[in-house]
This record gives sequence, structure tokens and C-alpha cells, in this order.
Amino acid sequence: MTRMSIFRKGLLIAALCVSSCGQAQTFTSDPTWVKHPANPVLGDPVRLGTCFDVNVIQQGKAKYNMYFSWRPKKAIAISYSEDGIKWTDPEIVLDCDSTTGWEDVINRSCTLFWNGKYHMWYTGQQHNCSYSKIGYAISDDGVHFRRVQKDPVLVPMFNYEGYSVMNPYVLRDEKRNVFRMWYSSGETYEPNVLCYAESKDGIHWERSMLNPIFVKSSQGQWDQDRIGGCEVHQLEDGSYALFYIGYTDINTARIGAAISPDGVTRWKRLATNPLVQPTEGAWDGLACYKPSVCYDKANDRWLLWYNGRTDAGEFVGLVVHKGKKF
Repeated sequence: MTRMSIFRKGLLIAALCVSSCGQAQTFTSDPTWVKHPANPVLGDPVRLGTCFDVNVIQQGKAKYNMYFSWRPKKAIAISYSEDGIKWTDPEIVLDCDSTTGWEDVINRSCTLFWNGKYHMWYTGQQHNCSYSKIGYAISDDGVHFRRVQKDPVLVPMFNYEGYSVMNPYVLRDEKRNVFRMWYSSGETYEPNVLCYAESKDGIHWERSMLNPIFVKSSQGQWDQDRIGGCEVHQLEDGSYALFYIGYTDINTARIGAAISPDGVTRWKRLATNPLVQPTEGAWDGLACYKPSVCYDKANDRWLLWYNGRTDAGEFVGLVVHKGKKF
């Protein structure tokens, strides 16, 4: 059996299993997502500059470990926090490498702690941002990352991918022994759609035949123009929550969520969307981008970090939702 046949069979089995258990819930018990009064919690116009497209994980030396794109450094950095509000000064964990020919700038990463190591998939871009590709690096301590190979592990190949694949987010499926990647594709300045792929080794990826798996809404909706970077989290009932960027136009972005029984098909947008939107006249007055989400079990709440934009740059803010259901 070919690898693609195995992939298709796996998707079919997953869909059948979920179908027999019923449809995924759309949680609307408490739609309130509240911006923290200390926002922005990371980044400033002078000292750090633009910090964007964060990925917060709870494996590392702190309760919250934030990997983020540090625009002035063209690199991926990390910052630590015990409360999600006060963050340490950043430390670069992976620099750009112009010698590879495809990553003059790196950004938009995700890090997965698995099998005793930190696995990072990241976006590499040419200096003029004419394309984006996805690379792969590994670290023993979550700070010092080494590239697995010089070449990217995912490049645009199909019409729906346009010039760019970017914003990878990866989960591990131990039952099926695969990595699962959700990624953005399309234009380089802002992507257009969300896609899905699977890999046995983190290097060789098989795209879903269903791509793109998540697209813009109809005209007149808040996400009518395009869809951007996401995170996907499995919920207690086995369904998957997709937190994503929705664009009303190229310059106006908000954050929403959708639920799927298998993480690939039958997405249902939340009735309470958008969850996070710009506050007029504030530091995030023009756009709210790239969510990263953690459930704080001790305090029974969701924490959502995002980068907000004004004319002064992009900085990181925090939104809090009380309760497990949303």
C-alpha cells in the first residue's frame, strides 16, 4: 500500500469513527473573551520592536513558553512567563540563514515537544517576500535549535497553495503514528486558505486530497476576504477546535474559531465569532492576528495570545475566557 493510500484510508477511518459517535458540539455557553488590561504584554515600538505570530506551549522551563517571530531580528525567539502576562526578555532560538537560498527571513513557527525533544516547523521567506516555504528544526532544550536539513520540508506545489506555504501548526497522533500539520497557503503578504498534511517523520508530508480544508466565508461576513494562520486543539469530546485569522479585507483582521469532528472535515464556525477584534484607537486598533491558545486547568480558563497591529507596529496581547466551554 502506498503512503498516499494509507493517508486516505486513515482519513476515512477517522471520519467513520466520528460519524458513529455523533456530530461535534458548538460551544456557546459563555461567549466572552476579555482583553487583559495589561495589554500589550510583549513588544513595544522602541526596545523590542514588532513581535508577532506567537506559539505558546506549556512544555519548557516555565509554565508558559512563547515562541514568536521577532521582526527586527528576522528570527524566532522565546520568552518565558509564569502567569501569561509578564514575560522575560527574548532570546533567539533560531536565526535566519541566507546561505540556504530560501530563508533570508524566518518567522511563523510552531513547536511541539515530543519524544524527549522540541520539534519546530517554521516559515522561511526570501528577502523580498516573494514566496514562503516551511522548514524543520529540532532542539534538546527548547532553546538551541538545529535544522534537520538544509532544504525546506514543504514548498508550494498546487494552484491552491499559490506562492506560499506558511504558518505551520503540528500535533502528534500517537494512535496512527503520524504528525498532523495545518498550514496556510496562497499569497505571501497574507495567505488565503488553510490546508492539511500528514507525515511519519516530520520531513516528508502527504497533503490531504480535500485541500484546502477551510476557506473564507460568503460576502458580507467578517471573514469574507481570506483565512490565515491557525492553531488546532483537541477537545475533551474528541472534536477539534480551530482558532484562526479571518480577514474582512487585506488590512482588517479578527480572530474566530470553528469546530470539526476530525480536524479536517465538517467545520462549523462558532455562532459567537469573531472572538477577538480590534479596539478602535487602541494598540490593536487596525487588526488582530494569529491566535495561540492554552487551557489553564488550575484556574479553569482559556488564555489566548495574539498580535495586534497599529501604525506603530505589531505587539502581543492576551485574551482570557473563563470556563472550559466556549
